[in-house]
Amino acid sequence: MIAKEAKYFDDEGLTVELVRVGGSTRIVAALIGGSGQLIHAGEPAVVPAVVQGSDAVLIGAISRVNRHHLIGRPEIKDVKDLKGKTVGITSFGSTSDYILRLILEKHGLDPIKDVSIVQTGGQPEGLAAMVGGKIYAQRMSFPLHLKAIQLGMRELVDLPTEENTGTVITTRSYIAQRRSTVISFMRAFIRGMHRFKTDKEFTKRVISKFAQLKDEQILEATWREYAGDLQRIPRPALKGIQQVIDSGVGGRKIDLRAEKLVDLSIVDELERSGFIDSVYK
Repeated sequence: MIAKEAKYFDDEGLTVELVRVGGSTRIVAALIGGSGQLIHAGEPAVVPAVVQGSDAVLIGAISRVNRHHLIGRPEIKDVKDLKGKTVGITSFGSTSDYILRLILEKHGLDPIKDVSIVQTGGQPEGLAAMVGGKIYAQRMSFPLHLKAIQLGMRELVDLPTEENTGTVITTRSYIAQRRSTVISFMRAFIRGMHRFKTDKEFTKRVISKFAQLKDEQILEATWREYAGDLQRIPRPALKGIQQVIDSGVGGRKIDLRAEKLVDLSIVDELERSGFIDSVYK
């Protein structure tokens, strides 16, 4: 959204439409179905798609650190209090789903037997369901978890993970057909990352517009949360992807190497050409 508002895509001769789709699995499905060519989605949604034969591939990531917050209703004082309760995720197979199950297991709860997991479609919808008493907890990220706390909800877990964040995903076939377009997209994307990191006030205005946030404290906290973790070179880390793979898909272990889920050639080309250095100079 930073690159869009700064007109960096226009500079590259690209017409880019930003479309919100709730939940990583739905976003990946849109990619595979041809409704989108380049998407943002979590790694956990890409793994099963590739297992099922998709040529979806990660080509970039803004960070190698992800911060997850499990937010619960005021009466939930500990993760163990969720036993027998209904909890929300954006969609099955999404990052939200993966992290929720990880947190529950770390706190001794069985995600299948001890709670009822429902899909809310998106984090804002999950917050509304929680405030309305329809669910008792949901994984959230900046800035929505701060809004939830303002509304009286409780932070149960703050979980940083070594995991690619803000991943850019496309398909190998699209790269083969439109490589120059993908390179142009990533040029604009990298300029947007730089602008995010170096122009706080512009970034806060854009976040305010897209997230419909007016609270200055939340906007400031959101910028600080992400700006320090942005990579200079947006290269996805294989280690984080492999951890997601090794955690299993649908409760079963799979034999898959992280290398099958990435194409580093786009970022490598932009680094070798000196483009990234030129942006930061």
